[in-house]
Parts: sequence; C-alpha cells; structure tokens
Amino acid sequence: MIKFSKKLGQNFLVNPKINQEIARATEVTEGDIILEVGAGTGLLTEKLAETGAKIVTVEKDRNLIPALKKKFENQKNVTIIEGDILKSNPQNYKLRTMNYKLVGNIPYYLTSHLIKTVLEDWPRPKVILFVIQKEVARRITAKPPEMSLLALSVQFYADAKILKYISKENFRPVPKVDSALIKIVPKERPSLTSEETKKIFKLAHAGFGSKRKQIINSLSSGLNLPRGVLGNKLREASIDSKRRPESLTLDEWTKLSQILSSQL
Repeated sequence: MIKFSKKLGQNFLVNPKINQEIARATEVTEGDIILEVGAGTGLLTEKLAETGAKIVTVEKDRNLIPALKKKFENQKNVTIIEGDILKSNPQNYKLRTMNYKLVGNIPYYLTSHLIKTVLEDWPRPKVILFVIQKEVARRITAKPPEMSLLALSVQFYADAKILKYISKENFRPVPKVDSALIKIVPKERPSLTSEETKKIFKLAHAGFGSKRKQIINSLSSGLNLPRGVLGNKLREASIDSKRRPESLTLDEWTKLSQILSSQL
C-alpha cells in the first residue's frame, strides 16, 4: 500500500497512455542518457526504460526506493538514486552539455526553482520534458503582451512550448488543478557576461514588481530613479513609457538594461 506524501507534493501520473506519450516525446537516440526527476512508483520510468536509453532516476522519497529497486533489478539500463534533485551535483550522474535529456512529473512547489537551476547552472540538456501545473506552463510559454518574470527567465535561456494538457483525473491522488506537458529546448547560453545578465534580471525584477503599472512607473519605484531620467532612457530604447512590462520583448529588456547599465 503506497502512502502519498503531501509534504513532497506527490501526485502520480497513472495513465499508461500518457506516460507512453511522454516517453515517445523524448525522441530517444542511441546513447541517450535520460535523467528522470522523481520516479514515484516507476510508471513513467518503465516507459522510458523501454526506449533502451540509459535511465538515471532521482527519487527523494526514501519509502519508495526499495520497491523501485525491486521493480527494476533486472534492467541494467535503469539506475535508481535516492536524493534531492535540487541538492544534486550533475557531475555525479556524468551529465555534460547536450549529452542528456531531463524528464519528470514535477511537484508543483519545485517547478520554477528546478527549471531556473537547470537552465542557469547545470550543463545544458538536449531537452527538458516536464509535467507541471497547467497555469505555470502557460506563464512560462507566454508572449507579449502577457509576459511574466517567469516567462522571461525561461525564454532567456530556452524555447518553450506546451505539448499537451493533462486532466487532473489522470493523477493519484487527484490534485486540485490540471497539468500540462511542457517541452523546453535550451539555447546556447547568451554571449553576455554574468554582470550583464544580472543587470537584465535586476531591471526585469523592478519592472514586474508592480503588476499592470506603466513601465515608467514600475521602474521608477523599483529602481528609485526619477521619472524624467527614465523617460529619456525609454525613448532612447524606442519604448513607449506608457507600455506595461508584460508587453516588452526579451530584446527590449536587453537593450534597456544596456542603456540603463550605469544605474543598475
């Protein structure tokens, strides 16, 4: 009898058809390494293992480890590791840039932090396929005029799209909201210094700090700069001061950060 952990945000995807679709969406090629976040009861792990790829699955719930090891004891391409993915060192799994794919049904509390950590700090994966909360998936894939800080943070490093919406009825226990399968394809890291990158996100944090305000107002309060100075800088960047932060493109944030560099 499986005891579900509310603390770990466990909602297991039990529909075998959808697990098969996720495995198929990984587009496995010979020699692929698939790092799975959270094996749960091993239903998705099973489908991934059938591809013949090398599967390394990291499960935080120690109570699930014995059953997982028993289930896959005869499958040499599956390695079960007990651990917290956020505290993991990718080098321990022999992950290098573009030599692995990242897959998982992610607890909702983990989503933003994990995606940010992987895109910013880990070796660049070929692809990320995560089952996440539907509304979070929509926020990640949003475009102007509906951008968010989360969308900007992900799209700075990757292209993202929703492959499929998944009804909450496909999970046990049944969560309160529907989910989505999102595909994130990391781009080559931007040719910017770490300082330039920090300035872009400092600017964006200030811009999105006051929801639905005009860009000149949100930046004035967020950066503690006079409206007159900001007005001139926005004109220099060809950005109407009455626009809202949600309407700005990534290129516009980058250009404005360069113009405001000495104030950031």
